[in-house]
Amino acid sequence: MANLYKQGEQALTLGNLQKAEDILHQIPPFIQNKKNPDFLKARLLLARLYYNQQNYKLAKKECLSILRYFPKNKEANQLLKTIDELSTPVIINFFRDTYKYLPALLKGTLMTLILVLFTMLVSPFGGLIIALGRISKFYPLNITCWFIIWLFRGTPLLLQLFFIYYGLPALGITLKPLTAAFWGLGLNYSAYLAEIIRAGIQSIDAGQMEAAKALGMTYSQAMRRIIIPQTYKRIMPPIGNEFIALIKDTALVSTIAMVELMRSADQLFNTYFDVKILILAGIIYLLLTTIFTLTFEKIERKVGAYEKR
Repeated sequence: MANLYKQGEQALTLGNLQKAEDILHQIPPFIQNKKNPDFLKARLLLARLYYNQQNYKLAKKECLSILRYFPKNKEANQLLKTIDELSTPVIINFFRDTYKYLPALLKGTLMTLILVLFTMLVSPFGGLIIALGRISKFYPLNITCWFIIWLFRGTPLLLQLFFIYYGLPALGITLKPLTAAFWGLGLNYSAYLAEIIRAGIQSIDAGQMEAAKALGMTYSQAMRRIIIPQTYKRIMPPIGNEFIALIKDTALVSTIAMVELMRSADQLFNTYFDVKILILAGIIYLLLTTIFTLTFEKIERKVGAYEKR
């Protein structure tokens, strides 16, 4: 039996494929009621040969013959899996891999949505407070709010996240990754929205404040009932743009051990090295931005951001 395997190898070396096939197929799976290792070597040799020739039908046949007698053989199982993937239409492979990768990606997507929704709830209020302080005539408050805007708009969000998560422990303040992400995103977007809100407030005609005071309203009543409601109608488009950008900026929290959509995709890709993982992550990001875009367009129309003239 050992001579048959050597003869088959020699025939392959000489380029006589038909003779090699005939010789190698003569090797039986059993010798004296024991599994024959030469049978395994011969069929693996043929399977690899057919695979390299892209004759997947014969390669699969050889793998199945191996697994019939050696069901736990790793090489035959892996080769058979690869052949099945190559033989399956691309669209079927894509949907099969989608079913495989999607649960982990959706888990990361949930964390991304939590970060986005939290920032969307907190940053408009933070931005409004900073904007009101920025236009205040009380100089210490004005300069403090200016400094906050200058600091958080003038440094990268990634640096701010690093400082909050890795830098604050040196000062005795240790935060969990989720808490650090909330603080970083909340402060950063509050600073950006503060300038948008300030510009919106100052775009309202000064005569409206004078008219409100003439009616006996205080400054805070005029701002709450007259100025700010009109401001939000005007600033809705740029705020919508900021929140759409926020969906993509949440990927930065992966650098502080947060497992959101981008981190999930990166972990899967490093495990399977399958580019379809990145395509799926891109599709999810596009779906999220599309949903948010359509939502904000509907809000803009409802609050009269685009009034017909």
